[in-house]
Amino acid sequence: MFRPAATTPDDPSSPSPCGNGDIMTDPSHQTVDVAVVGAGLAGLTAADQLHQAGYDVVVLEGRDRVGGRIHTTEIAGVSVEAGATWIAPGHTAVRELAARLGREFIPQFHTGKGVISFGGKRRVESLTAMAPWTLLDLTRVTNALQKLADSLPMSAAWEHPRARDYDAMSLGEWLTSKRALKGTRSFLGMVCMVHWGAPVGDVSLFNVIRYIRTLGGLEHMLAVEGGDQQDRVLGTTLTLVTGLAESLGHRIRLGAPVERMTTTEDRVRVETSDSTIEARYVITTASPAHRSSIQFTPALPEPHYGLARSWRLGALSKAFVAYDRPFWRDAGLSGEGVSDDETVFLTFDVSPSADGPGILMVFCDARGFDGFDRDERSRRVIRHLMHLYGDDARRIIDYTDFSWGNDTFAPGGPNPAVAPKAWTTFGPFLREPVGRLHWAGSETADEYSGTMNGAILSGQRAASEVAARLGAASE
Repeated sequence: MFRPAATTPDDPSSPSPCGNGDIMTDPSHQTVDVAVVGAGLAGLTAADQLHQAGYDVVVLEGRDRVGGRIHTTEIAGVSVEAGATWIAPGHTAVRELAARLGREFIPQFHTGKGVISFGGKRRVESLTAMAPWTLLDLTRVTNALQKLADSLPMSAAWEHPRARDYDAMSLGEWLTSKRALKGTRSFLGMVCMVHWGAPVGDVSLFNVIRYIRTLGGLEHMLAVEGGDQQDRVLGTTLTLVTGLAESLGHRIRLGAPVERMTTTEDRVRVETSDSTIEARYVITTASPAHRSSIQFTPALPEPHYGLARSWRLGALSKAFVAYDRPFWRDAGLSGEGVSDDETVFLTFDVSPSADGPGILMVFCDARGFDGFDRDERSRRVIRHLMHLYGDDARRIIDYTDFSWGNDTFAPGGPNPAVAPKAWTTFGPFLREPVGRLHWAGSETADEYSGTMNGAILSGQRAASEVAARLGAASE
């Protein structure tokens, strides 16, 4: 249920995304056409599409906020992205939503040279200008990885004749088979942490190459201009979520985690701790790992429980460090840093302007970050930023961080870190409807899986599936 917002809609401290006072007293029992579980981009997109088509919908969100893995925090008076951040040129679904809501984009700053630190040795240069032998080896290995990805079909990738062979090994084992040099392994280890929140030994090779395929290629994944990190939403991505939420108003209930779903011949009874929803169909957008917290009657087919057990999300954390101004730009640095440090492995400049404040977004390895208190976390981050950017990095004016692995409601990173053999065994059930139950979420997208664009596409797909069934029933 929405409560009147005491702050601006995109203020992360606000309990409601709406400032219009659109309040509904929660009934203990409600009947709707469709219940949507989850108020992230996928769920809100599905609900919005169905609502626009004239169907009665309700969105049930366990958290006390909308957004899911889109989450905004604040540092030095500036709103920053604790969760999903970037929009690529080909993310047309996000761009269409932004145009509808009157939102604008700003380019990710990347002017200047990057900083690389592997094995404690710092170099200032283009991020691709490594030692010649490392660069040659990295090119050889990434070309081989891209060739594997190119061989997969966009849909039903598990039907590829060698899918089980690729799924039987981890990315780390494949790198060993390719005799990848240490520098190559370090670089791809950083890529693995950013995208799957797990080291190379924990993620299936098939999971990796399918993801590369859905995003349009490894080079696209790594690029800023023309690539996956090209743009950000002016005013944070949360404004996309709140824009959708405002159009749905009282149809969204916050603080309403779903506990049980019971399917009868023509209905699904969805129960929270204090209410019951009778729906003709349900769209669940929770990640497969988090579906297991719901009791289904009758029980789901056994492969769906295997999916929930094996489809764990990786752990990924972010820190933000603020300075009076982006001092690294004076030295011709872009603020992009790559490292194999046990805590910090990637940095970006997300400063609002050259005048300040200067803000570095820092991606952190949960294994060297999440288990410490705030003081120790900040000490570790600042220590490595001093290594990357010099003594000026100690003169901070503010610090904040967010550990997705420690999230109390639905812990995990941006994408599933699917272990070897799990994808081809359980992946085909990722979005297969079960009776009146349909599934969405960025993980289920055939294109741009793991991105905001993929989340929107999955919500549109699920809404279309359900609308077709509702339409057929009415005819």
